[in-house]
Amino acid sequence: MLSAGERPQQPAMTNAAAVVDSTRGPVSKSPLTNSVANSMWGSTSSSNNNTTTRTTITAPQAEQIQHIWVVTGPAGCGKSTVGKGIQQALNIPFLEGDDFHTPNNKEKMSNGIPLTDADRWDWLISLRQAAIEALSPSETNNFHPPSGVVVACSALKQKYRDVMRVAAYGSPSVQIHFIYLKLDETMLLQRVMNRQAHYMKSSMVQSQLQDLEEPKGEWDALTVDVRASQAEVQTEVLELVRDTLARYR
Repeated sequence: MLSAGERPQQPAMTNAAAVVDSTRGPVSKSPLTNSVANSMWGSTSSSNNNTTTRTTITAPQAEQIQHIWVVTGPAGCGKSTVGKGIQQALNIPFLEGDDFHTPNNKEKMSNGIPLTDADRWDWLISLRQAAIEALSPSETNNFHPPSGVVVACSALKQKYRDVMRVAAYGSPSVQIHFIYLKLDETMLLQRVMNRQAHYMKSSMVQSQLQDLEEPKGEWDALTVDVRASQAEVQTEVLELVRDTLARYR
């Protein structure tokens, strides 16, 4: 179920922005300067001979907005299952984060070696780029881009989520949302051990939980308790998605 107090609030346009180095990840956070805010949100002003002119670009209409749904959480929480449920309900593309790991990353995880920040940067950046490409006109979508894309990505730390947030920077028509699937260690271990032919081993659950920074206080993130049945969880998530979309109408 949705945790109390975790329904997000739309941020002010001058919220802090994460500055991300494409090879080393987020390096700082700083408030948007007026010039950056103006370029991102379409508000400009000029003054000449005591005359001030202000031009404001109208916010995108609901049908123009594209949404990136990032389903997050440790191994075994059900990211792929929930993500594919959103995909089917909204008829939008789905990106499996595991598919974007390098062979070296997969080998490390299959041998029970935890990934480092350095291992994850290129993975996150390639996954982010894939999400951007999915929302762009192309031959794949007959030059009619979808209304959104679903991404299954553990995004265990806030700085990892900041890397994904860059996908929406500078584009008011793109909105990003994180759906964090919360589950206790015992159930995570049980689910991972029941997997067949997957490189992620149960020993990796503990290392992921050590890295985990739950998205508390992050306006674009919602937490769903996934201890219930798959059907109940899917219903809860889809209600959450529909409520979120309703705020843009």
